[in-house]
Amino acid sequence: MTTRWFISTILVCSMAIGMTGCKSWFSKKSSKSQGDLSDSGAIGALSPESVLPDRGQFADGKNVMAGQFETVRFAFDSAQVDDTERAKVEAVAEYAKANASTLVSLEGHCDERGSAEYNVSLGERRALAVRAYLMNLGIDGARIQTKSFGSESPKDPGHDENAWSINRRVEFVLIKQ
Repeated sequence: MTTRWFISTILVCSMAIGMTGCKSWFSKKSSKSQGDLSDSGAIGALSPESVLPDRGQFADGKNVMAGQFETVRFAFDSAQVDDTERAKVEAVAEYAKANASTLVSLEGHCDERGSAEYNVSLGERRALAVRAYLMNLGIDGARIQTKSFGSESPKDPGHDENAWSINRRVEFVLIKQ
């Protein structure tokens, strides 16, 4: 029994040493999963997970600009781009026209009121409304992606009308290729 215990202990220890000492196995696994996020190169592959935390660079090295353009705000339970918000979309359209290789990701958000399913749907409708306006301004729809976060990513964590009005929005993320 002592010999069996000794052999078992040696096997377990050698396996533990082998796994922790094999840095390349862990490196390959983590670099592979990062590559999977952006291998397609298509704008449809974008997701919050694929953008590094500072949103300054895409995982595959592409430049990502977030927060450089004003957020489009929406009225309660509305997906209509108000006249007061159109200049914000027009500024993005002008930039996109001047930078033809830039892709645009539109991130739709809602306040916390409503069911999760409804808020995801409303966030998508808001992003689609901004997309339609960009397309009317001459931006090719193939360069525009929409994503809805519903109420999952509030900009203001408050529970009052001021916070809710801040959270009803579409944000622009531009990817320079």
